[in-house]
Amino acid sequence: MSDLKIDELKIDKLANLAVKRGVGLQKGQNLLITAPIESIPLVRKIAEHAYREGANIVTPLFTDSDITLSRFKFAPNESFDTATDWLYNGMGEAFDNNTARMAIAGDDPMLLSKMDPEKVSRANKAMAKAYKPARERITEFKINWNIVSWPGSAWASRVFPDLPLDEAIVKLADAIFDASRASVDDPIQAWDDHNEKLRIKTKWLNEQNFAALQYNGPNTDLKIGLADEHEWMGGASKAQNGIICNPNIPSEEVFTTPHAYKVEGKVSSTKPLSYQGTLIDNINVTFKEGKIIESKASKGEEVLQKVLKSDEGASRIGEVALVPHSSPISQSGIIFYNTLFDENAASHIALGQCYSKCFKGDSDLSKDEISKRGGNSSMIHIDWMIGSDQIDVDGIDKNGNSIPVFRKGEWAN
Repeated sequence: MSDLKIDELKIDKLANLAVKRGVGLQKGQNLLITAPIESIPLVRKIAEHAYREGANIVTPLFTDSDITLSRFKFAPNESFDTATDWLYNGMGEAFDNNTARMAIAGDDPMLLSKMDPEKVSRANKAMAKAYKPARERITEFKINWNIVSWPGSAWASRVFPDLPLDEAIVKLADAIFDASRASVDDPIQAWDDHNEKLRIKTKWLNEQNFAALQYNGPNTDLKIGLADEHEWMGGASKAQNGIICNPNIPSEEVFTTPHAYKVEGKVSSTKPLSYQGTLIDNINVTFKEGKIIESKASKGEEVLQKVLKSDEGASRIGEVALVPHSSPISQSGIIFYNTLFDENAASHIALGQCYSKCFKGDSDLSKDEISKRGGNSSMIHIDWMIGSDQIDVDGIDKNGNSIPVFRKGEWAN
C-alpha cells in the first residue's frame, strides 16, 4: 500500500453538508446513523458536526461485510426467514419521536453475488417485512432523512478493478466528493444553487399537470400514466415534521408518483442494477395495465423474477424520475454499481412502493386515499435506469396533446 489517503478536508465538507443540507438536522433532534464499519472516519465527522448543530444524541449502527457473509456461509437454514424486527420496530418508534435518519452507503454492491440466490431471496424478503415500520416513516416522509456515501474498499475494487486498491479507494472517494458537490469551496452554496435549478423544473412540470409520459427509444415504447393529483418534487423537500432536507446526496432527479394501473408497453434498462449484492443487467420488461407481464435479464434474472413476486405491488411501479444525460454523474463516465449514484446518471423508474409525499394537498394521506389516486403499495422500492442520450420523453395532457419534455436525453425546455 502507498501513502495515498482520502482528502480529510473533503471528508469534513461532506459531513458538514450531510448534516446542514442533507438531513437538515435541528437543535435538540436525535440522529440515527446506519453505516458500514469502514465508513467510521465519515461517521465521526458527521457526529462532530451534528453535535455542533445542537444534536441531542447521535446513535450509529454499524454493519460489517465479513459478518454478513458469515451468515450466508454458516447459518442454519431457518436463519434466512428471520430478521431483526425488534430493531426496526425501535427505529419506527424513534422516527415517531422525531429522530432524524441518516444512512451511509459504501458496501460491496455485489457482496452476495456468489451466495445461494434462494437464501439471498428469503433473507431479502424477511428483511423487507421486518423493515416496514422504519420504511413507512421514510417513504411517507414523516421525518427528515438523508443518504450519503463512503468509498468502501470492495466497492472501490468493483468500480475500478484495474487499479491498486489504495488508488481505487482514493479515486472513488474523489468521484463521490465531486458528485456530491463536496469538492467545491462552498458546498452549502452549491447545493442551494442546485436546489433552485431543480425547483424550476418541478414548477414547470407541476404547471403542465401531465396525465402521462411517453418514452421512446431503443427497445423502449412505454407510456406511464401519472397518479391523480400527483406532484413533482426534487432536491430539497419539507418533511412532515416541517424540516427541509435533501434526502439523497447526490441527487440530479425530479420525480413523482405514477399510476400503478396505467403503465403500458415495453422498456429496457440502460445501466446495470445492483440489488442486495446481485448484479441485474439488461433488464427487459413488458407492462400491461400497470403490471409487468414479461421480464428478462442477461444477468441476475433469477433474482429479478423473485423480486417481482415479493408481493402484489412488486411488479408495478411506484416512482418515475427524470434525469438529464448531461448530469455530472453521467458525464463522469463511471458506472458506480450503486443505485444512489447510477439513478442520478439516468432517468429511472422504481418497482414497488410509491412516495406518498408526491401528491398535491394533504401531506398525510391515508393508505386508502393514496391507493385511490393510483399510488402503489409494496414491501420493496427498487430503482432501475431507463434513460440515455437516445431516449425521448413527451408529456401527454388530459386532452391527449403531446408536449416535448426530453429530446435525446436532455430537457426540451
